[in-house]
Amino acid sequence: MKILVTGGTGFLGRHVVRALVRRELHPVLLHRPGQDVPDFEFPDGSLSYIQGDMNSLINGEINPSVIKDIEHVIHLAWSGLPRYRDMFHIEENLMEQYHFIKKLIQSGIRDVTITGTCLEYGMKEGCLHAEDKTDPKVPYAIAKDSLRRFLFQLHDRMPFRIKWLRLFYTYGEGQSETSLLSQLQRALDRGDAEFNMSPGDQLRDYLPVEKMASGIVHASVDLDRSSILNCCSGQPVTVSSLVQEFIEKHGGKIKLNKGFYPYPDYEPHSFWGKPDINFSNIK
Repeated sequence: MKILVTGGTGFLGRHVVRALVRRELHPVLLHRPGQDVPDFEFPDGSLSYIQGDMNSLINGEINPSVIKDIEHVIHLAWSGLPRYRDMFHIEENLMEQYHFIKKLIQSGIRDVTITGTCLEYGMKEGCLHAEDKTDPKVPYAIAKDSLRRFLFQLHDRMPFRIKWLRLFYTYGEGQSETSLLSQLQRALDRGDAEFNMSPGDQLRDYLPVEKMASGIVHASVDLDRSSILNCCSGQPVTVSSLVQEFIEKHGGKIKLNKGFYPYPDYEPHSFWGKPDINFSNIK
């Protein structure tokens, strides 16, 4: 089975591609010319590439025939992150994303898996369920939530399945240099005496990136219905405990300077998800 993957060269995307190959599926990566190609170290023929980007397909620069034998798409690509407050997400990104997905469906793809965000829920505290009403507060989350609404309207008019996965937090190999744990690793490597962070008592829902990727592939390949799903652990932990566990795992010693940074004002203090994917049943 061939599965088109957008964003396949990013942090999460690389793990999704690996998860597909482990299941003996064939990822096809939409790849911008000039963009670095990851060294996946797969056997020859395990994956392939289509040169171009979302606009290339929208504008007809990619011949639709190149995706005629692709059955599924896993759409991870979203530019402009982590600038959550940038109006670009609403003013440009939203409609580009919509027209790209619509073009794929018009080209014959009938199964679409798209990653949303837990920020769609807005400032709700506690355990969040996939059926909860959304109330996004920042442009990034507003654009994601709007794209979901647009595509489910399109779903009522065109024959395709859509799996909308609200991702919570993830960490692991290849994460952004600006992420909390990447910054902590650099501080440990430098031998810093202190690590500046927020108060750290916020409750969050974290999944290792390998599990997150496996959940995305499971939803794309194994679910035969349109769904809105939380992709999360269901186990809230404090940011401080995540940081402390990381330090202990890496045998480091560093003082945590809690409260140096304020709480983020675009997310609730304490929230986690009710998982809709059973990771113990995933291959």
